[in-house]
Amino acid sequence: MAARGWVEGRNLTIVDRWVENRTERLPNLVASTLAERVDILVTAGSVVTKGALAAKVGLPIVFVGVGDPVALAFVESLARPSRNLTGLSNIAVDLVSKRLQLLLEMAPTVKRIAMLTDAGDVTAQTYWRQIRDDTAKLGLTPLQVEVTTPEDIEREFARMPGRADAVIVAFNALMVANREKIAALALANRLPTSCPIRDFVMAGGLQSLGSSLSNDFRRAADFVDKILRGARPADLPVEQPTVFELAINLKTARSLGLTVPPTLLARADEVIE
Repeated sequence: MAARGWVEGRNLTIVDRWVENRTERLPNLVASTLAERVDILVTAGSVVTKGALAAKVGLPIVFVGVGDPVALAFVESLARPSRNLTGLSNIAVDLVSKRLQLLLEMAPTVKRIAMLTDAGDVTAQTYWRQIRDDTAKLGLTPLQVEVTTPEDIEREFARMPGRADAVIVAFNALMVANREKIAALALANRLPTSCPIRDFVMAGGLQSLGSSLSNDFRRAADFVDKILRGARPADLPVEQPTVFELAINLKTARSLGLTVPPTLLARADEVIE
């Protein structure tokens, strides 16, 4: 925002509120934010965006990290949102296919692929259909594992040995909030993981390929700037990811007995030793 002429403390005030994956906190957080007489809301993820809409705040909303805003009924279309919100979607269905290919490069003996999804996430079904079709073409066996709580994650990982050889993790708030748990459980059960963003790999996941959240939030500043200068959210098309990061955790690979091909290491944006 500073690069666009908005300096905090001079002509801009930023109010931070954190849900911390506790949806029951949303109504009070939204109410306390509105009490600050804000002019615009920036929401991170589908859950928070849905909570802001449910509160009927009436303010312009710029969202970041929303899977499929059309399927979630946040906007009428990506090109013409037609409501008081717009922003950045992280949906990239073809990315699931690329993540599968990368996983097989690292773990070529894998035959059974589990996809860990949030049962309450509408977008997850889009990704599940893609991974189901891709694995079928390769002669692999897909398994959808749906969870709704951290306890579900623990229970399902305990059931995975014998059912899955590797795990592809969906991208949503539940998974991000439990990334360390997922990484630890996967390693304990000797299951290679394909993760949606580098934060999972930093927590111990094997590899990730996904949009750069820092870049997405920088791009969100463009929306905020335009709206503060008079643009209507309904006239600003929803944008999709343009920058993707490949991260690999070599320590995890060694713990799983995997050898990462040098060609893959050369393509990585970040390698964790």
